[in-house]
Amino acid sequence: MIIKSIELKNFRNYEELSLSLDAGTNILYGNNAQGKTNILESAYLSGTTKSHKGSKDKEMIRFGEMEAHIRTIVVREDREYQIDMHLKKSRSKGIAVNRVPIKKAGDLFGILNIVFFSPEDLNIIKSGPAERRRFLDSELCQLDRIYLSNLTTYNKILGQRNKLLKDMMYRPELSDTLSVWDMQLIETGKKIIRRRKQFVEELSGIVSDIHYRISGEKEELSLSYEPNIDDIFFEDELNRAREKDRRLCQTSVGPHRDDLLFSVRGVDIRRFGSQGQQRTSALSLKLSEIELVKKSIQDTPVLLLDDVLSELDSSRQNYLLNNLCDTQTIITCTGLDEFVRNRFHINKVFEVENGRIFEKSVENGLQTE
Repeated sequence: MIIKSIELKNFRNYEELSLSLDAGTNILYGNNAQGKTNILESAYLSGTTKSHKGSKDKEMIRFGEMEAHIRTIVVREDREYQIDMHLKKSRSKGIAVNRVPIKKAGDLFGILNIVFFSPEDLNIIKSGPAERRRFLDSELCQLDRIYLSNLTTYNKILGQRNKLLKDMMYRPELSDTLSVWDMQLIETGKKIIRRRKQFVEELSGIVSDIHYRISGEKEELSLSYEPNIDDIFFEDELNRAREKDRRLCQTSVGPHRDDLLFSVRGVDIRRFGSQGQQRTSALSLKLSEIELVKKSIQDTPVLLLDDVLSELDSSRQNYLLNNLCDTQTIITCTGLDEFVRNRFHINKVFEVENGRIFEKSVENGLQTE
């Protein structure tokens, strides 16, 4: 699959933009704060309905405007899809596929699969469990509509249960309704735990092989799922934690507290790994994400690299870029020196300056078709 073109109107710092992309490697370069990442954000939004930054719709609308529009043309299996998004300050966004409005996010998923890689992702290993859960959920939601539905339902139930726990502080008689939310939380939570376990098992073998190659065959990375509670014990543990939950006014057990373990030779590199080990593991994780998507959908996702090359040494840059030959890639960077020096194959180059884009010829040592 590829993104053929992106059109923006009043999105972030773009008044209007029409951008045609190549099926291969596309470079967006320019100084910081010019709007490079905004283009990647619009692409990610078109595939997932959400900003990779967690921004609200109104925050993505150009200053002084009430609405923004994104139109993304996607080609998948020789079929063309037009994804339109209207962001509105005072209402929920409107989404249409081939000019037909859709009612829920799940109807969009499966058209455009995105793998987003930013400098922040290099810290996923040493960051807290919430970041690793976000990684799990973002990929599973793109691949599995049932998982998306279960996760959405679970989060709503969790919010209602936590609200009830707070209300019970002042109205103890409400405790009789707690078991109703518990039953729903357990039923949905078990499905999430089982699906995450399956996903991590599939990912583990891929990430181990990639990491072994990136590390020069020096390290074997082990990835394993660390559920907060096993699905078969969820009900017992939730009941056991009920008094604790009442005191804390929040739910203390469940998949919303899951984690991923990364280890090398039995050492937990989340806590004891060097920065080099952690970054190599993060890169392995992202590359394995691409491979797993390929395997799952029998197609290649679109890869978005947001200024991540400047954070990698030359060997990791080489490994990353040399393994993207069959994947449409959109890369942001501040300059082209690394590409010129290493003679990476590039199909299109754009300079980004203050919300405007200028296509440049592919020359000056860059390989051309």
